[in-house]
Parts: sequence; structure tokens; C-alpha cells
Amino acid sequence: MPRKSYAETIAQTLYEILAHDPSVTIASGYLLGFGRFNPLMDPIRKDFADRLFDPPISEAAMAALGIGAAMAGARPLIDFSTGAFSYLAWSQMVNEAGIAHYMSGGAVNVPVVFHMFHGIRGGGGPQHSHSPQAMLWNAAGLQIVLPSTPRDVKGLLRSAFRSRNPVVMIDHGRLMATEGEVPDEDYEIPFGVADVKRSGLDVTVVATSHSVLTALEAADTLEQDGIDVEVLDPRTLVPFDTAALLQSVGRTGRLVIVDECNLRCGVAAEIAAIVAEEAFHVLEAPIARVARPDVPVPFSPPLEAAITPKAADIVAAVRRCMTGRGKAE
Repeated sequence: MPRKSYAETIAQTLYEILAHDPSVTIASGYLLGFGRFNPLMDPIRKDFADRLFDPPISEAAMAALGIGAAMAGARPLIDFSTGAFSYLAWSQMVNEAGIAHYMSGGAVNVPVVFHMFHGIRGGGGPQHSHSPQAMLWNAAGLQIVLPSTPRDVKGLLRSAFRSRNPVVMIDHGRLMATEGEVPDEDYEIPFGVADVKRSGLDVTVVATSHSVLTALEAADTLEQDGIDVEVLDPRTLVPFDTAALLQSVGRTGRLVIVDECNLRCGVAAEIAAIVAEEAFHVLEAPIARVARPDVPVPFSPPLEAAITPKAADIVAAVRRCMTGRGKAE
């Protein structure tokens, strides 16, 4: 099975989707950014020049255009680049795309894919380091996808373009260079199906996007201490695989959640609430969260590093769980 980078997989999968479906268009010639991964889009620029366009920088207008085109039968991908830029299109995404199917009594579908990068990226500062998935999770009608591996991004991207309703595909810039095995054949990964990235019996660590890699690094460290960590990747927030979460926690009795959203009302908070409501009786220790503090992301590299959820933070949280204690005093 060939190994490919995350960025290479996105570009090749989009090429295949464009070749197969003439209704697909892409609004952004720089979906992989302006750096070293940008040339991977050259085959698409060459072979599908009439379906790849760079509109003026107006996120609200781009989103409205994509939503209208989707309602009319097209399958557009609208790229916002950085997650924070999607805030300028919030009304269109949340108050139009997300509710059109419901408000029309099921008569209108909106098969648009919104794409953005999230997370602490290295010198992005407050305006380029947002992780809006928790806020989007609070808006009914939007499907939310957070891949963590090249294999997953291919299968999830294919499912996104088969969906009849709006999908928000959220990537992390630090994933672009990561590599993994990717099957050559066409395949889809259904939304709402979590994946156990590592099996374990002592504690469940739930993580999404780039945090999955950080969790796996922490699991390797903890293995040296004889602690068997299970790493669960939900892959999608909407729909969310509650059954897989409860099954994993039921096996381990302990839960640590890793998230690059803010601590308050973030993804980790919602996952913790699900387990507290539905599986409190199986817990052998308090749930622990490893998330970003409730502060703007600093531009300063040392300060940015200080607030970034790291493998060492996960290791410390797991060890607290193993002793049955909450936060260290």
C-alpha cells in the first residue's frame, strides 16, 4: 500500500472527485496554502481550470455563492483558508446552509463543502489560530469532519462530496506533511464512525485532528510505565459516534479528552458531558481535559508553546486518572 502525505492525499482525492463528477467546483486556488504544498494543486489548475476559481476575498459572498449553487444542483467546495475567516460567513453557514433542509420541509438540499484550517500552527497569532469546531457543533444542520490521517482524509473527503447536506471539513496545518498508508482504490469512510487508533485497557484518550498524533505520542510514553492507553478518534463531530465512545470508556473506566479548542464549552467539554450523563457509573476516576486555555493564542513562540496541548500534558492527565485523583494540587 503506497505511503502519501496528508496534503498529497487531499490534492489527489480532489482531482479524482473533479474527474468523476462534473458538478464539483472549487472556490480557491490555494486550498493547501501558499507554501510548499501549493504546487500539489497544479494538476487541478491545469486540467480543471474552468472549475477552479479564485473569487475576491469576501468570505460572506463566497459562502452565499456556494450555498446558492449547491441549492441549484452543483457541488461546490468553498475554502476559507484559516478557520477564523469563516466567522465573516457565519450567518450564511449557520443561518442559511445549516437550516435550509429543515426550513424547506426536506425539499431543499445544500451539498456544499466548506473547508478551513484550524489550530495552533506556529506563529499564527490570535487571528490565524482559531479552532471553531465547538461553535459550529452548536449550530444544528452542519456536518463537521476532523480527519487525522491521510487514509482518513481521503475516505472522509469522498463522503463529504456524496452528502446531500452541508459539510465543514476542518484540517490542521501541522498534518499536511504527515505521511501514512493510503489505499489506491476508491473508498468512503461513513460519517459518524469513530476509529480506535490504538487499543488499550487502562484509560481512554479521545482526540481529534492533529491532537490524535499528540495522544499517540503520549501513549508510547505511558506504555513504558505499564499504562495501556486506548486512543479513540471520533473523526466526525456531527454525526458523533456516541456508541464507540461509551464502549471504550466502558472497557477502561477512565477518560482523558484532548482538544485544541478553548477549555470552556469546547469539544472536550461536550464529550465529557456525554460520558458524565450516560456512563458515570463506569468511571473509576474523574474525567480529565487537556485543552487550550481561555486566552487568545499568542504570536510569541514561547508563549504559544506554553498554551499548546502537548504530549507531556496528556501523560500527566492520564497519570492523575490512574491514581483516581482530579487535578494535581
